Amino acid sequence: MEQAQKEIKYKILVVDDEPDIIEITRFRLAKEGYEIATASDGEEALLKVKEENPDVILLDLMMPKLNGFEVLEKIRKDFTDKWRPVIIISAQGDLESTKKCYNMDADHYLTKPCGFEHIIRGIKTMISLIPLRNE
Repeated sequence: MEQAQKEIKYKILVVDDEPDIIEITRFRLAKEGYEIATASDGEEALLKVKEENPDVILLDLMMPKLNGFEVLEKIRKDFTDKWRPVIIISAQGDLESTKKCYNMDADHYLTKPCGFEHIIRGIKTMISLIPLRNE
């Protein structure tokens, strides 16, 4: 059963306005066997959700054009055909931002800097829930 899971290539959308973070995350996730799409601002993120249909979204909060809160709100409002887990990865570690994201239906919240193993664990957890959430 586990071997069948590894054959499925899950697509991860990495949304961050810092090119170094995008490239490092892209490289590390590709080594883990994921397909990667990227966006560097909120408007591009929404376009990529529509075009790429990602399985999991890693979303920064502080970005140009549309911030992560606005992107999360639009994802939850406009893309209801399937559950798309959104993992917030932000330098904003305050309780207010965390609560706001969870109240807006974020699925997980990680504070930068965070270890890559926490990102992978979050992605794997969200992927394991996809069949349950899309029934």
